[in-house]
Amino acid sequence: MKLLLKRKASSANHMHGDLFDGEGQWICHTLEDEKRKVKIKGETAIPAGVYEIKLRPLGESRLDEKYAERFDFYKGQLWLQDVPNFTYIYIHCGNTEKHTDGCPLIGLKRFATTIGNSRDAYRKFYPMVIAALDAGEEIFIHVVDA
Repeated sequence: MKLLLKRKASSANHMHGDLFDGEGQWICHTLEDEKRKVKIKGETAIPAGVYEIKLRPLGESRLDEKYAERFDFYKGQLWLQDVPNFTYIYIHCGNTEKHTDGCPLIGLKRFATTIGNSRDAYRKFYPMVIAALDAGEEIFIHVVDA
């Protein structure tokens, strides 16, 4: 499975984008920290590039308990592999840049500085990625800057 995250211009505190499937169909909006030339831990977007997504097993992420309570289909975090200078980058729920720590957040509504309906976006996105992983597919996300 191939995914495409198309970023829009970065502001002083955040960066909006859109996530598409391999057929070019829109899935949801994204929100990330802003791009920086020098990384600041928890306040910098990941570099553009192509990353494999794997499942981080249950019990290995601090988010697991909260997500298992919210989503009956939850099996672990969707984890971007080999992101330069970053560890544990997930695609997950959240509404403001304060929720990201460098991770792409997903939502179905976009506002000036936030996104909304993040849990609904997760309910849409997560099962399709899990189905592909369960079928033995490799998943790659191509992150491109505006």
